[in-house]
Amino acid sequence: MLRITELRLPLDHAEGALRPAVLQRLGLADAALKAFTVFKRSYDARKKAAIVLIYTIDCELADPADETALLQRFSADPHVKPSPDTRYRFVGHAPADFQSSGRPRPLVVGFGPCGLFAALILAQMGLRPIVLERGKEVRQRTQDTWGLWRKKILNPESNVQFGEGGAGTFSDGKLWSQISDPRHLTRKVLAEFVKAGAPEEILFVSKPHIGTFRLVSMIEKMRADIEALGGEIRFEQRVTDVLIEGNHIRGVTLASGEQLRADHVVLALGHSARDTFAMLHERGVHMEAKPFSVGFRIEHPQSIIDRARFGPNAGNTILGAADYKLVHHAANGRSVYSFCMCPGGTVVAATSELGRVVTNGMSQYSRNERNANAGIVVGITPQDYAQDPNAPGPVSPLDGIEFQRRIESRAFELGGGNYEAPGQLVGDFVKGQRSRELGNVQPSYKPGVLLGDLHPSLPDYAIEAIREALPAFERQIKGFSMPDAVLTGVETRTSSPLRITRGKDFQSLNVKGLYPAGEGAGYAGGIMSAGVDGIEVAEALGASLLSTG
Repeated sequence: MLRITELRLPLDHAEGALRPAVLQRLGLADAALKAFTVFKRSYDARKKAAIVLIYTIDCELADPADETALLQRFSADPHVKPSPDTRYRFVGHAPADFQSSGRPRPLVVGFGPCGLFAALILAQMGLRPIVLERGKEVRQRTQDTWGLWRKKILNPESNVQFGEGGAGTFSDGKLWSQISDPRHLTRKVLAEFVKAGAPEEILFVSKPHIGTFRLVSMIEKMRADIEALGGEIRFEQRVTDVLIEGNHIRGVTLASGEQLRADHVVLALGHSARDTFAMLHERGVHMEAKPFSVGFRIEHPQSIIDRARFGPNAGNTILGAADYKLVHHAANGRSVYSFCMCPGGTVVAATSELGRVVTNGMSQYSRNERNANAGIVVGITPQDYAQDPNAPGPVSPLDGIEFQRRIESRAFELGGGNYEAPGQLVGDFVKGQRSRELGNVQPSYKPGVLLGDLHPSLPDYAIEAIREALPAFERQIKGFSMPDAVLTGVETRTSSPLRITRGKDFQSLNVKGLYPAGEGAGYAGGIMSAGVDGIEVAEALGASLLSTG
């Protein structure tokens, strides 16, 4: 097999134009090309009136012997090379009598994208993991989440943050990442999603996404696969303590009082397991404070973003709803950037604690809601949120959590104390004046938005930086600073405020057998990177477990 990259065709090319383009690129007769597949399709929209599609094509020649000669002919061409081997290979498999040895089964704490793939790989290796998820199974969890959105009733153990599928279930379902991936582990993630019912297009489009409704049934299918392989998923099982003996994990204690023996534990907690972070810190598990970001959600009509990005090609079905990625370096030294952009989506209530307001963004697969939304957030450092800036030594890893809580509690108050969110029109925010009535943009956040002044919700340096950034973003996307656009507060859960540090063996620096993983541990950001991290952690755990057998 050989691969062609950067094969460019017009956006409106005929359905059958790809094969002739491949033949022309390689200088082959039709009979010489046995088959080809599209590995990736992206687009170049810099010239809005002449958008082009960019293909990566894997080709199989009718006579495999001709491939060597063809590759020699194109040896100086960086866009014609052998196709890489993207197949997934397990680091090992448990022998048939492995489980009869009486060895404790590995535990996976958390069943978001990271825990899901960690458990799946361990199950596929024959290691029969036990998954402990503090929330409910995905359909019950969805009902509880709607309880907040529709009735202003929060279940602290079953919500956008906690439950089967993790926070990624109530998001845009984005399936791309900028992580380095020399082993093609993202391909393994995508292949498992397709096996579970995702559309096959996620294997080749440049920015694949699924959306919440499809993710629900896919997660259920993957759970069934884990169970069929001998794994076990236990819902509503919150870990309240860990047993550490001689710097080695020996088990966990659940809220029910039950203790489970384990010598290998994956911590796939997610970024909102604040009580668990506090418990681990108290038990001496090594962790450190890390930077994260805070800000607001912004909403515009999706049509404005489509026209700004695609010009006359706005609405093209191949291009779909347009997204954006923006960065501004403010005069006060702060970086402001767009985060988790959701085309054709909604702003959702994402708190997991009583008396606090948190926002996030979500889209369905169709991305056909009226508004586009994204986080507009400001980067902060541990020095910004240290509770005692004059204390010697590093900032406490738990200080970031308290910083988040103060902001979220203030947002709850500004929203009226009933889980409505505080909001402000962009025009009023930039001018520093209170908003009193909506314009043409209707905010999508449920339970609702209470207009007012967002200035008290964030530190002055963040407000100052965002006020400067919004007009600057107008230069990149016409209409971005439109006066009627709506800001909704607050966005605080952009990433984990701490990192549970680990070594090259993926184990905690000071507790052997404990494998911090995913977004909550500070090693991922989004569904794809969390899934890949889950795979790598499962491989490290599996290799260790099998080597001691």
